[in-house]
Amino acid sequence: MKGFVFHGPGQSSWEEVADPGVKEPTDAIVRVDTVTICGTDLHILKGDVPEVRPGTVLGHEAVGEIVEVGGDVRTVRPGDRVLVSCITACGRCGYCREGSYGQCRGGGGWILGHLIDGTQAEYVRVPYADLSVHALPSTLDGPDAVLLADIFPTAYEVGVLNGRVRPGDTVAVVGAGPVGLAAVATARLFAPERIVVVDVAAPRLDAARALGADAVAFAGESPEQLITDLTDGLGADVAIEAVGVPETFELCTRVVRPGGHVANVGVHGRPATLHLEELWIKNLTITTGLVDTRSTPTLLRMAAAGRLPTSSLVTHTFPLDAMEEAYDVFAHAADTGALKVVLGAPRHDVLAVPAA
Repeated sequence: MKGFVFHGPGQSSWEEVADPGVKEPTDAIVRVDTVTICGTDLHILKGDVPEVRPGTVLGHEAVGEIVEVGGDVRTVRPGDRVLVSCITACGRCGYCREGSYGQCRGGGGWILGHLIDGTQAEYVRVPYADLSVHALPSTLDGPDAVLLADIFPTAYEVGVLNGRVRPGDTVAVVGAGPVGLAAVATARLFAPERIVVVDVAAPRLDAARALGADAVAFAGESPEQLITDLTDGLGADVAIEAVGVPETFELCTRVVRPGGHVANVGVHGRPATLHLEELWIKNLTITTGLVDTRSTPTLLRMAAAGRLPTSSLVTHTFPLDAMEEAYDVFAHAADTGALKVVLGAPRHDVLAVPAA
């Protein structure tokens, strides 16, 4: 089969790789129909995630069809159309028993496209399939469903829930990439008074407004002053960091009010300064986290009912074999206007029947 392989910082290619097979009785093999690219994949290509070994197929989000299962798999069977979660859960360790699947100590957690071959390929092996894939309703198509593999549960769990967004809050979302925009959409479920979005790109701020942001600010044009003015000098109740660079994290700590919450979602490759000389007195709660995806079944139901604006985040579509072009478009989002790129593979089970 073909897959998108990481060969070291700045080096990757769409190339022939070995077909995956069932290794454990809890495995499933999924024929990939739809995949997307995550900002974390760009961090990997830059060398920010050193655990990823050269030769690894990247990707941790997909929609596809089950083609084979191990003997212990009970919840899906060949022919089922499924969402492949970005998080794999053994279901047995202490973390999994409390729903903290991202911290799985039984061989799961974030492993696809990280510690084992991932989803940006024609087929993928998914360990612990009973808890790591989700059967899809027929009403949800691939480009909508694939956004529920990572960005929506990440924004909802690590941003909105960890930040404890409540009715009447002022929520500042710093970063209007796909996860930041998903944070805008899911924060609105809790009826905040206002959502303020900060970014460096006008098209992304326009997208934030379309999704329900009440105010937007360019990062270089005094966003702190805007938030101060909107909140009578107090600051935001919740600041969600959705970029992953020191400057945006430190901005979040400056715009949050005393007693507020800073929810870090971004993947950081460099140290950020925690100004405790200023923050110690402010009663802040700062959270970090890897998504657990325990909210995925709920989000799937909401998306199937038309309650989540998933399709509005997809700006570019490609065939699966245009992976390198799709990465280039996504990596240069400031120039291309890309929010979420989605790739779809042709069906593999269409046979040419010769004429009689």
